[in-house]
Amino acid sequence: MKHFGRITGAAAFVAAMALPAAAETVEVAPGVQVTKRSYKAPTNEQPFFGFADKNAEDKAGDEKFVSAIVAATGSREKAFQEITMRAWRALNTGKIHEAALRFNQAFLISPAESAVYHGFAVVAQFRFNDFEASDELFKIALKQPDPVKALRADYGRMLLIAKRPRDAEPVLEQAVKDAPEFGDAWTNLAVARFQNGNAPAACLAVEEAFKRRPTNNSSQDLMTVKNLAQCK
Repeated sequence: MKHFGRITGAAAFVAAMALPAAAETVEVAPGVQVTKRSYKAPTNEQPFFGFADKNAEDKAGDEKFVSAIVAATGSREKAFQEITMRAWRALNTGKIHEAALRFNQAFLISPAESAVYHGFAVVAQFRFNDFEASDELFKIALKQPDPVKALRADYGRMLLIAKRPRDAEPVLEQAVKDAPEFGDAWTNLAVARFQNGNAPAACLAVEEAFKRRPTNNSSQDLMTVKNLAQCK
């Protein structure tokens, strides 16, 4: 019988060099660990400020901002709602740089809220084309307090863009239950079902989407699936 001893000397060094470096994680809120990532952009436009080390002056500025917005709105909860409303508005009008900045402000106010991770997931996807980071952040958003009804719809859409229709379909099946009147969720479900080889089910989702007036952004996808699946 062969004996496999320990790897020693140069062989051990080569084996160690071949192993991928473990990704560093950071606790960004109590019990919430996120993989540390940074991008080529101003720190306040990267999720979690690009995990940059802040000096005493930076921290004092953050505290001053939070105190001012809480005083202006009347409570931390109202401050968070105000800032995230501005963030989503910026995203919906294509101002992703501003949206990232606003979500960082929301993170300073209430770092454990679902909307923080949801927003950062969208920023990671569309600003930095980082689907791995987006996936991680969407999963965290699902576990955090007060997720918005459209969360799974956005997550499923990201998975479709990342060419992961099999992962997207169950997420979107739940998305249309969470927000049954959201036409774009039905459109994305139709796309996922068709890409997974189920044309009849895709046509059912197409029918539901048309009833709910999907946005212009998804109308072309809807017509494409309808034609390719030969829906009535």
